[in-house]
Amino acid sequence: MTSSSSSSSGSSGSSGSSSGASSSSSGGHNFSAGGPNVVPITVGPGPTPSSSFFNIPYASVTVCVADTSTCTTIQDVLVDTGSVGLRLLASALGGLALTPQPDPNAPDNVIAECLPFADGYTWGPVATTDLTIGGEKASDVPINIIDDNSSFSPMVPSSCTSHGISLSSVDLFGANGVLGVGLYTQDCGPYCAYSVSQQTAPSYYYSCTASTCTPASEAVGSQVINPVVLFATDNNGVILQLPAIAATGATSATGYLVFGIGTEANNGLETATVLTVNPSNGTFTTVFNTQTLSFSFLDSGSNGLFFADSSIPNCPGNAQAMEFYCPTSTVSLLAMNEGQNGAMSTVPFQIADLNKLSQFDFALNDVGGTASPIMGFGTSYFDFGLPFFYGRTVFTAINGMPAGSATGPYFAY
Repeated sequence: MTSSSSSSSGSSGSSGSSSGASSSSSGGHNFSAGGPNVVPITVGPGPTPSSSFFNIPYASVTVCVADTSTCTTIQDVLVDTGSVGLRLLASALGGLALTPQPDPNAPDNVIAECLPFADGYTWGPVATTDLTIGGEKASDVPINIIDDNSSFSPMVPSSCTSHGISLSSVDLFGANGVLGVGLYTQDCGPYCAYSVSQQTAPSYYYSCTASTCTPASEAVGSQVINPVVLFATDNNGVILQLPAIAATGATSATGYLVFGIGTEANNGLETATVLTVNPSNGTFTTVFNTQTLSFSFLDSGSNGLFFADSSIPNCPGNAQAMEFYCPTSTVSLLAMNEGQNGAMSTVPFQIADLNKLSQFDFALNDVGGTASPIMGFGTSYFDFGLPFFYGRTVFTAINGMPAGSATGPYFAY
């Protein structure tokens, strides 16, 4: 969920079509038989159909007050290979009171988190829950509750609001939460465990009284965590599989989120091409239009393909619409991905005029837009968002974990 358009709706547009269709294959895996490590995902209208959100893959998660049977199941949670950790809107919890995480250095205080995105931030307390997704379970999981209903009393600190607009609402998020199943174990890692005086960038974590919050260090073991690593066996990564769809789009698409890589009979790598990534930032290299884009990534939380190409006109309209491309006719393009291991993969793709696609189609495989600057990356990246995933079986292996024939972090497809 890295791009500026990762959780935003595009122009609703009018009915229309574009030429071409996905030519990629989902590989030899067939997850329709299910299993405890297989969870259905749906690309569809989600919780806010009136907002015309598209290309958001949703799953359901069940959270419980730790060590109790007091639970609730939350629908329409975005499955995101571009972030780490479970984040749920407070309003979606339906009053379920999860245990807040105390500050070990000030036990009367609680820990909160500000998570910056390219187009804003989310804010809210860290809490502990027992979690079930499909047949997989994890206990005492630190998660982030996004304060969309003002149930968290301290004021948002200015060092958090400086990231732009608050994304803490279902209308801006397009989902009831985010299940971050990306390449890493924690959402910040050793940096956030440094003392505040050693942190050079804005803080993620804060220690809060009932009225004020101040930046705080957060031990690695207490940070919001990729819940996959806490599963008993299927804990080294995930697989996303979505069907191929027509270039004109589809009203919805149903696929699968599979836990583990090479841990069960149904989740082997088989013939997938493994692209190892830079372990410090999770990126590989894409060559596109004579550009060498060194910070590229696969991100199911982005709703388009985001890259720099000044030859393709942007859509007319407001700032949100102008993030997307609207060519006069569908363009066919080619990119080449290369992992740090030297493995290479050619990726053909198309970009259509978003305004000519149907506003009733929530699954679109040929939409894209401008690469907005990302801190540390600039615009030297290709964000392969959800359109890339249609017709493919895509593996995301967690850093340092043996996963099939290779050790994470890597992407494979």
